[in-house]
Amino acid sequence: MPAGSPRIIAWLGSRTLRGVLVTNHVLSGALIGALGRRPAPAFAAGVASHFVLDALPHWGEWGSIRRFLQVAVPDGLIGLGAMGTIAALAPAERRPSVLAGMIGAALPDIDKPAKLWFGRSPWPRAVDEFHHDIQREASGRAHIELLAAAAFGAAAILLLRRPTPAAGNAIRPGRPGR
Repeated sequence: MPAGSPRIIAWLGSRTLRGVLVTNHVLSGALIGALGRRPAPAFAAGVASHFVLDALPHWGEWGSIRRFLQVAVPDGLIGLGAMGTIAALAPAERRPSVLAGMIGAALPDIDKPAKLWFGRSPWPRAVDEFHHDIQREASGRAHIELLAAAAFGAAAILLLRRPTPAAGNAIRPGRPGR
């Protein structure tokens, strides 16, 4: 079945689509990466945070695939922009952990575009069922998503702006006295 075919869209439309907006997963992953110093633990904590956030009450219950896509496509683009912006703002020595946290936090939701484009999830059925079953959604909770995005983003940026202990004392080549 070709990606995006009417049969795939109809199949997706028959499913209840759930999930915290990916931008909030990205921003929480940035916060996790900013708190950590090593990419592997940041990635693992990012993945774990995804399921914790999905289990909290949040915005969802889209009603139709059309409505879901009207929200999910801009959200995906905003999330991608947030990843690029935060990666650019992160000090070079912290960037790998920040990227790993963001990627880990967003990765479980790759099932949505995979289903849309390829007709199947990359995850085992048990993972998809668990991911679906933990959701606590309602249509009137957009404000929760916006508040979470503001909190995660602000906290991550504040942490990334703080100098690392070693960076504050280091003398950089070519910049005497600084």
